[in-house]
Amino acid sequence: MRSIRPFLRDLWALTRPFWASDERWPARALLGAIVAISLFLVYLNVRLNSWNGEFFNSLQEKDQPAFWRLLGEWSVIVVIYIAAGLTRLYLQLWLRIRWREWLTARFIDRWLAHRAYYRIQLTDRETDNPDQRIAEDIKLFVDVTLQLTLELLSQVVTLGSFIAILWKLSGSVTLLGIEIPGYMVWVAILYAVFGTWLTHMIGRRLIRLTFEQQRNEAEFRFGLVRFRENAEAVALYRGEADERHGFLASFGEVVRNWRALMTVQKNVFAVTQFYSLASGIFPIVVAAPRYFAGTIQLGGITQTAGAFGQVQSALSFFVDSYQEIARWRAVVDRLTTFEDAIRAAERAAHDDPGVAQDTHAAPDLALTGVALKLPTGRVLADRVDLHIPQGQHVLVTGASGSGKSTLFRALAGIWPFGAGRITAPAQAKTLFLPQRPYLPIGTLAEVLRYPSRGAPVSEETLRTALVDVGLGHLAGALDERAHWAQRLSGGEQQRVAIARALVLRPDWLFLDEATAAIDEAAEARLYGLLAERLSGATIISIGHRASLRKFHTRELFLDRDPATAEPGHFIDRAILAS
Repeated sequence: MRSIRPFLRDLWALTRPFWASDERWPARALLGAIVAISLFLVYLNVRLNSWNGEFFNSLQEKDQPAFWRLLGEWSVIVVIYIAAGLTRLYLQLWLRIRWREWLTARFIDRWLAHRAYYRIQLTDRETDNPDQRIAEDIKLFVDVTLQLTLELLSQVVTLGSFIAILWKLSGSVTLLGIEIPGYMVWVAILYAVFGTWLTHMIGRRLIRLTFEQQRNEAEFRFGLVRFRENAEAVALYRGEADERHGFLASFGEVVRNWRALMTVQKNVFAVTQFYSLASGIFPIVVAAPRYFAGTIQLGGITQTAGAFGQVQSALSFFVDSYQEIARWRAVVDRLTTFEDAIRAAERAAHDDPGVAQDTHAAPDLALTGVALKLPTGRVLADRVDLHIPQGQHVLVTGASGSGKSTLFRALAGIWPFGAGRITAPAQAKTLFLPQRPYLPIGTLAEVLRYPSRGAPVSEETLRTALVDVGLGHLAGALDERAHWAQRLSGGEQQRVAIARALVLRPDWLFLDEATAAIDEAAEARLYGLLAERLSGATIISIGHRASLRKFHTRELFLDRDPATAEPGHFIDRAILAS
């Protein structure tokens, strides 16, 4: 338990923001009501303990009127107990979803802000599966945190309520000539301490194994999702055997860790079950000599056993909840490391923002002293100075791997590695089309308007754009919701991206081999369409095909050999009309 302090620190760091947020008053009201009901339920348990003694005494004394009166009283207590328990359960579920909703939004906002998600993907190989941490770990954190803290509170109150009862019922015992008052209390404490120590010694590996199990399960699930999204490519490669090998190897890690987890859980289960079952008979055995000596009645011994059970259960909270605590610790670790990764990305973005992005009133684009680097620090291009006036059509060329796409990302303002400044027109609308377009799951109309899903664009405009780019057969599917990235071929996806440009009508359009999956004749029609419909727009294209030259008036050739570590430089030249 040497790591309890950092765990509590991490737990507080994850918990405190919600209870200090704008949601704090409704949340505190819900929590206050839950706590009040929990305390009331403890009171009912105390009353049932007293009832238990009276009921068995009435049986021993053959007091029939008292028997039926106590049975009626029991019925009333049980109805109230169930009603209070149901109310507490409903309020707990309500508080859980409010907390999870707030915490999920907070993590998503921080993950997306300053493109932390992008920097983490490039630089942090340890923070695996952020999707699982947001979707699954947050849910587990909220559920287990509320469950364990409320249970702990209830057990503390139960301990305070029943320890006095047990002290009074147990009387005193003389051991080695020493009179020990309230001896059943001391027996309960020793019993709980021994059980807690034994459980921890056997189950302390659970925290690490649970952490690893969640990571392995997430990796296996991610591999299946990735396969589904690339099903056609796998089929074309006939890569089923290789994929099967990868799936089974990934699942093998799940099984290997699960088997280690099984062994520890088996041992913990054996100890906790024996401990729990023994606690039902143990207090009766300890109190039996007083019963046989006639100092207490049958009701007294059952009431003593009940009070002992409540005290022992409260003291054994750690034993009974050990597996949940292990899972709790693993979830806290995963969320804490995820938040640390986001914080590191935020700090890196602040300390080393890379290529600075700026705007000015002029209508042109300027690159001043721009250096493009890889995450390893390797320089792709150094001290790039370029000026691109509004309305030009510029083609960026160079060998594969020379750094053209890195320039594209720097122009988009997302590449975090480099230096210098890029200054763009302040009021210009920009649109970047990568080689592999992003098509969100949704209606086709939403896909065409992305990232301005709610933009006021008429259906006629959307249909016209589809027809113009050669996707007329989809013009009637605007309201159809689908996973379009799986439904459409690579070329069709690129046509959708060009249609998106026609719909959004940017002032500056950047294309990174955005027509590479389309035949040259269709590519020519699309570029002609862009020149016609976006006549005033500046178009900057990255491409390899010589056929693209006729659609541009200027070429920027990145002269760099990808096989060397030497930085490249841009050769700026006009493209003469043929």
